[in-house]
Amino acid sequence: MMKIGLFCAAGMSTSMLVEKMKAVASERGLEADIAAYPESEMETYVNELDVALLGPQVKYLLAKGKQICEPKGVPIDVINTIDYGMMNGTKVLDQAIKLANK
Repeated sequence: MMKIGLFCAAGMSTSMLVEKMKAVASERGLEADIAAYPESEMETYVNELDVALLGPQVKYLLAKGKQICEPKGVPIDVINTIDYGMMNGTKVLDQAIKLANK
């Protein structure tokens, strides 16, 4: 099972995107545990994740996120602004899968 964490300012704005990603994963028959968290809790959850994604509104935290995630072997990246704005669960799930398979 792939565990994906989406981090944003308060953990709320990504909730809709998480649901869309879960629906796509289900349609594809993929076992995925996808959740949204406030960026301030990244250190708390990093050990439970296979992939971390930042909402575009907190992209300025990518360097800090890399310091937290990379030593644990967890890839991290920023969600594409358009995919986030359109709540494109398919593209964001694909981004997470691609990161996990690097």
